[in-house]
Amino acid sequence: MNQQTKTSQLLTTTTILVSMFVSSLAYAGGKHHSAVDWAHVSRYEPITRTIQHSKPHEECWNEQVQYDSYDHRYRNNDRSHTSTIVGGIIGGAVGNALGHKKKNKRIGTAVGAILGASIGSDYGTTHHRRGAPVSRYRNEQRCNTTHHVSYEEKVVGYHVWYRYHGEKYKTRMDTKPGKRIKVRVIVEPI
Repeated sequence: MNQQTKTSQLLTTTTILVSMFVSSLAYAGGKHHSAVDWAHVSRYEPITRTIQHSKPHEECWNEQVQYDSYDHRYRNNDRSHTSTIVGGIIGGAVGNALGHKKKNKRIGTAVGAILGASIGSDYGTTHHRRGAPVSRYRNEQRCNTTHHVSYEEKVVGYHVWYRYHGEKYKTRMDTKPGKRIKVRVIVEPI
């Protein structure tokens, strides 16, 4: 066989195979047929979902608040030694009461008087520096946030029952149907 004959046979074989393939596609495409028709809607029901809305609401008000301050105008400028003397007397009495023997009572009285006088002096100095306590009031803003919650029923679709050529069907649709709906009819040989 020459080269030209081989090429001719290869071309013929390829043409036959392509024709068979195209024929099978045409046959497969003709296997079924679809069309659009109308079906009667029997009934429908809305599908709802509850949606919660939460909206913050802030309420504020003024409230009187008491606080203590020290009025330095009323401080004792002539420093009194009364707190030191009273502290020494109380400390001496406590020291004397704690001592058991005569000598211990004397030592306890002396130590107690010194400690009591020191404590009384510290108290008097602190009170002298701060002045007299005075209760005052000021307005302070107070706020509280609450959430108002509301609920809403929202339609998210429809259950639809319909009839086509005496048969009953059910589907779900996103929009509300009318009295009839479009259906796709597929005809296929058995």
